[in-house]
Amino acid sequence: MVRTHPRSSRGRLRWDGHTLDVWVTAPPLDGAANLALIRAIAAWLAVPPSAVRLVAGHRSRTKVVEVDGLPTVPPASKRDGA
Repeated sequence: MVRTHPRSSRGRLRWDGHTLDVWVTAPPLDGAANLALIRAIAAWLAVPPSAVRLVAGHRSRTKVVEVDGLPTVPPASKRDGA
């Protein structure tokens, strides 16, 4: 599960082993926050943005994403960036 926090003062990610919290600076207008979310997840996992697909939650803060070419889920950690 992915929880999005649009219009944040800075972009960052936090993965607790079950939920990925993604703070993006983009507003939730015209898909801008979803695009920023996809780019942030792709950068974090070192995959191209085209490998990250939003499956559910297009208009919600709680989303489901699918990532192609990811052999395992990263271990739980806190990470700033993206």
